[in-house]
This record gives sequence, structure tokens and C-alpha cells, in this order.
Amino acid sequence: MLAFTLAQPARALTLLRDPDIEYALKQLAAPVLKAAGLSPSRMSILVIDDRNLNAFVVDRDNIFIHSGLLLKMKSPQMLQAVIAHEAAHIANGHLVRRPINIRNARTAAGLGMALAAAAGAISGNAQAAAGVAVGVNSTAARMFFSHTRAEESSADNAGVRYMVRAGLDASGAADVMDIFRGQEALSASRQDPYARTHPLSADRYRVVKQMAEAHGGNAKPSNNDLYWFARAKGKLSAFQRSPKWTIAHAGESGFKDVGYMREAVAWHRRSNLGKSLKAMDKAIAARPNDPYYHELRGQILMESRQFAAATAAYARAVNAAPNHPLILGSYGRALMAQGQTAKALQVLEKARARDGRDGRVMRDLAVAYAKSGNKGMASVVTAERYALQGRMEDAGLHAKRASDLLPRGSAGWQRAQDVLSAAKAASKRK
Repeated sequence: MLAFTLAQPARALTLLRDPDIEYALKQLAAPVLKAAGLSPSRMSILVIDDRNLNAFVVDRDNIFIHSGLLLKMKSPQMLQAVIAHEAAHIANGHLVRRPINIRNARTAAGLGMALAAAAGAISGNAQAAAGVAVGVNSTAARMFFSHTRAEESSADNAGVRYMVRAGLDASGAADVMDIFRGQEALSASRQDPYARTHPLSADRYRVVKQMAEAHGGNAKPSNNDLYWFARAKGKLSAFQRSPKWTIAHAGESGFKDVGYMREAVAWHRRSNLGKSLKAMDKAIAARPNDPYYHELRGQILMESRQFAAATAAYARAVNAAPNHPLILGSYGRALMAQGQTAKALQVLEKARARDGRDGRVMRDLAVAYAKSGNKGMASVVTAERYALQGRMEDAGLHAKRASDLLPRGSAGWQRAQDVLSAAKAASKRK
């Protein structure tokens, strides 16, 4: 599981990048997104490392869910209801009416600035985020993630329709809203961020409950939904709760391989490599072609400094999922640890090209370019990594260095110009 901090000028947001969890969330989101008329293949469901309960969108391609909210969900339909609600904000055009003109969040600079705005809006420190988020004023930053009651009502109705259209139990929507009942009676400092950005009234709760009751109870969660919900929540909790708690509750999901996986993480966190690998091998025996289990085995070995064995495990994961950027990134990291810089550079560049939001890949790729003697590309990737963190001044310095070193008009030079443009825009509006 990879953690990378974004939007540092405000309250930091940490993006968790884990291939297993993200794949599981995609499986759960797919029917809802299809029902909303959105592309499941294009959309990413990403996890923010924050125990507060919140979910939000910044553009048409990303839905962000706080780890605290994911762990709070008790059923797959509750999580699908959250995704359906956020998908409705996208499908209903609510983003178009936002007062901030954010750059494309699919780029490192764009995502860094968008999440800087999110950090300010969620924490209430909008002015701190303003310098990074393209210089928006504090009122605009607060409004960026603050939905109106009309928008919330519209998203509620659409979200329930998407659930029904997808053949899912819509009672999950009411179950989610029940978590936030009474939040509006609290002071702003005590409210969960979701309640601040998604206003919840008693009338709105009653309407959703009535809609859910009219459509709920007719569909049971599929075994596929139950499995991937257990997998996502189980792995996240194994990394975030105490190993003792995880070992005691590992088998509660009802899926043996998920239980073994959770035990493997818990024993790894206790630095017991033997027991960790034994549990991991049991999970792999149950699902021998699962790339994410091989990837986790590689992580356990890598963090135990068993570099050769880790590289072999990651290679098996790549064979099962040859184009997965996070798995490729892990494989490249293991190759670097073994001194195979040339091969690592090829693998890491393939990973970055498929997903430029993984900070660890950018760091490793910059090292690989530097070791290969290509200082210009090392500076480009470093600039993008700083942009992803929201450190636009540092990003601009490295982008300028890259621009001076690389051939004018080349692909790397163009990427440097993108970061330079974002850095200059942020600097002018501080």
C-alpha cells in the first residue's frame, strides 16, 4: 500500500495508492457508473488517507473516498450508494457550475492544485489553499466542494435511480445518510467534512429513506460485490488497524483467501516474515492467478529487504496484469533495488505513462533517469512529483531546469512547460 501526500500548503491530503483496493472499488463501482452513463474504465475511485468521513469529486474522471468512510461502510450497497451519489454530481453537471476553473486533474499539476482546493474547502482553511489552487479567492474555494441543497436533492434522486437501474439494493443510500443524522446540529469544527460539504436536512433524510424503502429490499448483494467489498475493506483495515485486532477478526469476511491476506499483512506489520509468507501463500493457493496477491507478496518481501524474491513475485504479478501501472511501478522499484537500472527505467516509464499520479513511481523514475545520465528527464519527473504534492514553487524550479536541458519541442520539454505554466499561475495569484 502506497501513501503519497498531496496539497501540502493547506491541511495535507494523503492519497493511498494500492492496486488491490483500487481494483476492488472499480468492481463495485462499475454497475453504478454504467447506470449513470459514465465510463467505468475511465473513472478512478481513489482513497484519501483520512479517518474523517467524506467523499468528493474534482473532475469527471475521479471520485475520492476517505479511508474513514470506507471503513465505516457495513455493506457493499452502502459503499455503492456513496459512489452513486458522487457519480450523480458528475452526471448532473454540478461540476460545470463550480466557480473555480481547475486544470485537468489527470495531470500531476492539475491533480495537485485540485486537491489543494479540496484541502482548503474540507478543512475550512480555504485561504491557505488559494495560492495553490490557481489563486482562487477564499469564498470561491469554500464553494468548490460545497454543494447546495438543491444539488444534494438532485444527486440523492439520481443516485437512488442509478442503484435501482443497476439492480442494487437502494436501502444502502438511507443507511449511509443515517450515519450523518444530527451532524447539522453540531458546530462546524465537530462536523464530519461530508456534512459540511453535503448539507443534510431532516427533510432530505426522510425523502431518501422513503425512496430507498420504495425500491429497497428487492435485490441481494451479489457474491461478487460481497467479495470485493470484503477485499477492499479487509486490506485497508489490515494496514490501518492494529495487527492484534486484524488477526482476531481476519476470518470474519466469510472468504478464506481474504482472511489469509489480512493475516499476512498483520504478521508482516509485526515483522514476522515466516508467518506472513505462510499466510500469503495460502491466499495465493486459493487464487493462483490473482495479480494483486502476488503484488502483495512482493511488497512483503521488498519491505523485508528480500530483493531478489520480491522481484520474482512482482514479475509474476506483471505476467498476470502486464499493463497495471501500480504493479509495474512496484516491479520497477524492485529492479532498481537489484541494480537493474536500464530495465527498471523501461518499466517505470511504462507505469508513469499509464498513470502519472503515483508519487513513488515519479521518485524512482527520476533516480533511474539520473543514474542513466539523463538529467533533463530526471528534472521533468521531479517537477511533476512536486506539482502532485502541491509544492508549485519547487515544481517550477525543476521544470525550468528541465526546459533548459531538453530539446525544445520534445515530449519531455512539453511536460516541463505544463508544470511551468501551472507554477506561474499559482505564483501570480498568491
